[in-house]
Amino acid sequence: MIGDAFSYLKEYQEIAAKNRKDKNFASPDEFLSNMKKTDRLHPVVSLCVYYGEHPWDGPLCLVDMLELPEKIRPLVSDYKMNLIELRTSGTLQFHNQDVNTVFDISRAIYECDYDKINTVYGRMQITSELGVVIGAITQSQKLIDHALKLEQNGGQVNMCSALEELEKKAEQKGMIKGTIKTCKKIKLSREETTKNIIEEFSLSNEEAEKCMEMYW
Repeated sequence: MIGDAFSYLKEYQEIAAKNRKDKNFASPDEFLSNMKKTDRLHPVVSLCVYYGEHPWDGPLCLVDMLELPEKIRPLVSDYKMNLIELRTSGTLQFHNQDVNTVFDISRAIYECDYDKINTVYGRMQITSELGVVIGAITQSQKLIDHALKLEQNGGQVNMCSALEELEKKAEQKGMIKGTIKTCKKIKLSREETTKNIIEEFSLSNEEAEKCMEMYW
C-alpha cells in the first residue's frame, strides 16, 4: 500500500509541476489542485511473489487483517494483494525468459523433480546472477557459492554440475526431517531435538532453528 501510494504521489507531483510551469488552468479549482480535470494517473499494479516451501495461509487483503464487525466491513477501504506462489505457478508464462527459468528450476527443486532439471536444463548454461537468485529462493548456500565463484571467473552455471549439490541438499533435508519426526515421536523435547540435529548434521544454531520451525 505504501509503495503504491508513493508511486501515485510521485506522478501527481510531476503532473502538478508541469501544470504550474505551463500555467494552463481552466478554473480556480484546477489552479488550487494543480491538476487539470482531464489529467489522469497511471495505474500501479503490485505483485507479491511468495517462494516459501509451505502453501500461503496468510491474509490476502487488508480486511483479512482487521478485527471489525461485519456491519461496518463495507465501509472499510480494502486493499487486495496480488499473490504469486512460486510452488503453484506452473501455468504462468512470463515475457522475460530469465524469470521463467528461475521459476521453473526453483519449482522443480521444491518438488525434488531432479529428473526434469537434468532433462530440460542439464546442458544449459545460465548466468551466475540467475544461479544466485535460484540459490537464494531455494536456500541453497552451496549453489550461491558455486555461482559467485563462477561469476568471479567470468563463467556461467552449468545446471548439471549444480544438480549434484541440490540432490545432496534434498537428501540431507529429508534425513533432518526424519530425525526431527522421530525425536518428537519418542517424546524428546524441542531443545534436545535441536541439539541432536546440530550434532548429527553439523548445523549452525540458526540452520537448526529453521529446520525445527519447518518440521517440528
